[in-house]
Amino acid sequence: MPSYWLEIHRGDKLDNIYIAFSALGNTKPFHCLSSNSIIDLHLTGDSQCLPLYRYDKIGNRIDNITDWGLKQIQTHYQDPTITKIDIFHYTYAVLHNPAYRTKYELNLKREFPRLPYYENFQKWVNWGKQLMELHINYETITPYNLTRLDIPLKDNQKTPKAKLKADKTKNSIILDDVTTLENIPKIAWEYMLGNRCALEWILDQYKEKKPKDPTIAEKFNTYRFADYKEIVIDLLMRVCTVSIETMEIIQQMSK
Repeated sequence: MPSYWLEIHRGDKLDNIYIAFSALGNTKPFHCLSSNSIIDLHLTGDSQCLPLYRYDKIGNRIDNITDWGLKQIQTHYQDPTITKIDIFHYTYAVLHNPAYRTKYELNLKREFPRLPYYENFQKWVNWGKQLMELHINYETITPYNLTRLDIPLKDNQKTPKAKLKADKTKNSIILDDVTTLENIPKIAWEYMLGNRCALEWILDQYKEKKPKDPTIAEKFNTYRFADYKEIVIDLLMRVCTVSIETMEIIQQMSK
């Protein structure tokens, strides 16, 4: 909520990171996503946010992972080298673990998530760090080489009609009347954020939607998908890479 952001975000200090996850009572399946910028309260449905640290009223930074919490984990694993950022990455990995989500499905709908002590702590830290880097840096990650198929416009058409539809049976995305992205790996559809996959979130955000208010519809409804088409294609290719690599890590957890 806006009133809380000054406690955990400072415009001149951009090194804080956040884990957003399903708020209590959310009807969507449990999911989480990391960010290094301000997160909407309804990021992928009702969300709550865990920052790495926060600020007091005079601007002093306070670790959100307490010294007491750090000591508990260091003692359990008998490893004094464990750091607070290790615990943050560990948390992110655990919240992605399919076995954890299944076992505590009902608890996660009504209680704040709790952390189990998994064996091979450092392995889970590494998975969490990899996932966080993927999800925060999705805009700069290497695009996946999807097949782009373009056909000519019909004679009486000036601008292609936007569609932005995913066809999972054919592993393709129909962008408009003339352009389709093909050969999307099946595993890319499996990276879910709530009740839809990451690729579908992108498609939904870029659809043309006519506002109900007539004044807004007439004077301010200037968005056209055609103006952003190449940007969206690039973004879909990058998110495809993120989805594939995320699922590969999650499959390692399952093993």
